Amino acid sequence: MSAPAPAPGAAPEPALYTVAVRELCEFTAKQGDLDLRFTPAPTAQEGVAGHGTVVARRGAGYQAEVSLSGLYQGRLRVRGRADGLDPSGPRLEEIKTHKGPLERQNPGQRALHWAQALVYGWLYCQQEGLSELTLALVYFEVGSQQETVFTRQLSATELQAHFEAQCARFLSWAEQQLAHRQARDAALQALRFPFADFRTGQRPLAEAVYRGASAGLCVLAQAPTGIGKTLGTLFPLLKAAPAQGLDKVFFLAAKTSGRQLALHALEQLAPQQTLPLRVLELVARDKACEHPDRACHGESCPLAQGFYDRLPAARQDALSGPAPQAQGPWRLDQAQVRAVALRHQVCPYYLSQELARWVDLVVGDYNYYFDASALLWGLSQANSWRVALLVDEAHNLVDRARQMYSAELRPEALALARRGDTAQRFATVKKGLNQLRRQWLALDKAQPQPYAVYPQLPDKLLHALQQCSQVLGTHQAEHPTEFDPALRQFYFDVLQACRLAESLDTHSLFDVSQPSPPEPGRSRLCLRNLVPAPFLAPRWAGAHSSTLFSATLQPPSYHAQLLGLPEAHRTLEVESPFDAAQLQVHTARHLSTRYADRAASLAPLVDLMAAQYRAQPGNYLAFFSSYDYLQQVADQLAQSHPDLPCWRQSRRMLEAEQQAFLARFSETSQGIGLAVLGGAFAEGIDLPGRRLIGAFVATLGLPQVNPVNEQVRQRLQALFGAGYDYTYLYPGLQKVVQAAGRVIRGPGDRGVVHLMDDRFARPEVRQLLPRWWALD
Repeated sequence: MSAPAPAPGAAPEPALYTVAVRELCEFTAKQGDLDLRFTPAPTAQEGVAGHGTVVARRGAGYQAEVSLSGLYQGRLRVRGRADGLDPSGPRLEEIKTHKGPLERQNPGQRALHWAQALVYGWLYCQQEGLSELTLALVYFEVGSQQETVFTRQLSATELQAHFEAQCARFLSWAEQQLAHRQARDAALQALRFPFADFRTGQRPLAEAVYRGASAGLCVLAQAPTGIGKTLGTLFPLLKAAPAQGLDKVFFLAAKTSGRQLALHALEQLAPQQTLPLRVLELVARDKACEHPDRACHGESCPLAQGFYDRLPAARQDALSGPAPQAQGPWRLDQAQVRAVALRHQVCPYYLSQELARWVDLVVGDYNYYFDASALLWGLSQANSWRVALLVDEAHNLVDRARQMYSAELRPEALALARRGDTAQRFATVKKGLNQLRRQWLALDKAQPQPYAVYPQLPDKLLHALQQCSQVLGTHQAEHPTEFDPALRQFYFDVLQACRLAESLDTHSLFDVSQPSPPEPGRSRLCLRNLVPAPFLAPRWAGAHSSTLFSATLQPPSYHAQLLGLPEAHRTLEVESPFDAAQLQVHTARHLSTRYADRAASLAPLVDLMAAQYRAQPGNYLAFFSSYDYLQQVADQLAQSHPDLPCWRQSRRMLEAEQQAFLARFSETSQGIGLAVLGGAFAEGIDLPGRRLIGAFVATLGLPQVNPVNEQVRQRLQALFGAGYDYTYLYPGLQKVVQAAGRVIRGPGDRGVVHLMDDRFARPEVRQLLPRWWALD
C-alpha cells in the first residue's frame, strides 16, 4: 500500500489504496433497509457448480474469471474478477446463483449487482480501448437450472461516469484508511513492551510468535498458566504486523473470559499514550440485539429501517478515533459499539459486522473464523486480506470445531414442526415433513438395536431430507414475513444435515440412536464430526500465520492431527516459571473414583478433604466427574463434617449465580467449592493469592464409555492408531490439568493439589501431567 520513495528533491507521490470491486460497491451502492428476512440461498458448492454450468453453456472462446484492474486519480486501484466474457460481442457477464423465484429478490440486491457489473464494464473498456459494451446480469436458479438474463448496452463514457462516481464517493474514505494504516504501522514499529521485563517463560513465547509471523508459519505453543500468554502473544504479533504487511489480526477465544483478557492486555500495551490501533469486539447476536422480539427488516425493527442510509455516519463516528486525551488503542467493545449504534439509530450487531472490515484487530469467538459460514473467514477471502490468527485456549478448539461440523435431527423437533400452524395450513409443507418422517420411521424399524452406525445416509432418507429442505426453503422464501420458530429451526437443522451429508467421509460418522428398548419414531439422527481437520485445514492455509496457545496441549500430535495443522507447523513447550516447591501434589493411591467404586469412595474421599482443610484452612475447589457424584460428596460432607463450610455448583447456573459462586472465594473466606470437571469453574477463572490455596480432583475426567464414544475410539484407532488415547485419555487429562491450574496463578502463590484416584499413579497418566509438578 505504500508508494515508492521519491527521487531527491521531488514531491512525494500520493499513496495508493487498493480495493476490490465488491468491497467498493458494497460501500457506495448499498442503501435503504437492512432486510434479513430469510430467503434460501445456494450452498457454496451449489454456487460453484452453478457458475460452472453457465460457463459450460457458453460458446467457444468464452472466458471465465477475467482479472481486471484500473486506477482512479492515481490514488485508488480497483481490481476484481469478472465472472465471464464473450469476446465476440463483446459481452461481459456477472453471474449470480439463487434459489426460488427471482421476483422475490430485494431491489437493493439487484442494484448492487448492477453496480458491480458497471464497474467491471468500465475496467474492461479501459483495458481494451472500447467505445461501448454489452453487460449482462445472469441469474441462475440452482434447482431448475434455468437462466434469467438482463442486458444493458452502455457507452464507455457512461461506464466511466459510473466508475468515477463510485470512486469519488470512496476516495476520501480510502485516504483516511491509508493515513490510519501508515500511523498504525509507525506506532507498532515503535511499540515497546509495557513492562520493565518479560515474565519468566513469556519471552520465549513472544519470540516464537514473532518468528512464526515473520516466516508465515503456524505455531502450536504450550505455555503454563500465569505467565501472561495473552500479552505474550499479542505484543510480538503486533510488532511483526508492519513488516509482514498484515491487514488484520484475529484473536479468537473459546469463552467470554478469553475475550476480556485480550481486551485488557491491549489496554496495557500503550498505557501512557494513544495507540492508533482499532480493536473490535464481536459478540453473539443474542447479546447485541436491542429488539429480540422484532424481525430483522425495516417493516419490523426501527434499527433495521434505513440502516444503510444511516450507516456511513455511524461508521465514521465509530472509527474517528479516541479523544486526544485518551490512552491505549481505539477500543470498540460491545458497550462502545452499542453507544455509537444507538446515537445513529442502527443495529449494533450489524454495525459491528460492518466495522470488522475497517478495524485492525478483531477479538471474537472461534466461530467467527472457523465455522462453515464464518464472517471473518468470508471477509478475508472476499477482500484478499493478509491475516494472522491467535487462537486462545486452543485445547478447546477440537470439541468446538466438531460441533461446528456436526448436525443432529431430533424427533421432537420434527414433531413440533409437523404440529405447527404452518404445516397445518400449507399442504406442501406438511407433505415434505411427512415424507421425511416416513423414511425416518422406516430406518428405525429396520434397526433393531438401540445404536447403529451407517457408512452413509440411506438413499431414500437422503432424498427425503433434500426434498424437505427444498420444500421448506421455498416456503420460507414465498412467505418471508411468516415466523414459525419451530419450523424455522427444524429447517436449519435439515439444511445443515444436507450440507454435511455431501462431505461425509472418514472424518465423520452417521449414526442413529434409539431409546432402549427401540421405539420407531424416537431415534436421533446424527452426522457426527470426529476429525475437523479437513474443514479447518483451508482456514490455516488462508492465514499468513497462526499461533495456537494453551496450558494443555499434550501431546502436540493429538492437536496437530485433529485440527489439520500444516505439516510445516512448529511446536513449542514453554518451561514453567513456577517452582515445584510452590505446589504440593499428592496422589491418593488408595482411592478409586470409577463408577462402580463411587459409593465406597465417599467416606475416605471426604475425610481426606476435611483433613487437608483442617491442616491448612482456606479456600479450595473440588472437582468431580458429574453432578450426581458431586451431590453424593456434598451430602457425605454435610453428614460427616457438618462444620466444614462448602458451596456447590448446580446444573444450568445463570451468569449471576456463577458470579455469586466465585464471590465466595475472597482473601479472608474459608471453605470448599464443589464443581464439575470441565464446567464453568474448571478453567478460565482467576483466583490468585489466598482466594484459592488448593484443589481436589476426584476423577481422571475420562469421557463416559458408551456406544458413541466406542465408535469414536474405533474410528480414531483406524485413522491414527491411538483410539483410546485420542478418545478418552488425552481429553480427560487436559481437564484435570486445567482444573489444577486454577491454584498457582502467579510467582507468589503457594498451594496444594490432591489427585484422588489410584490411576493417577500410572506412568502413562503421569507423563501427561506438567513436568514441573513434584509428584509423590
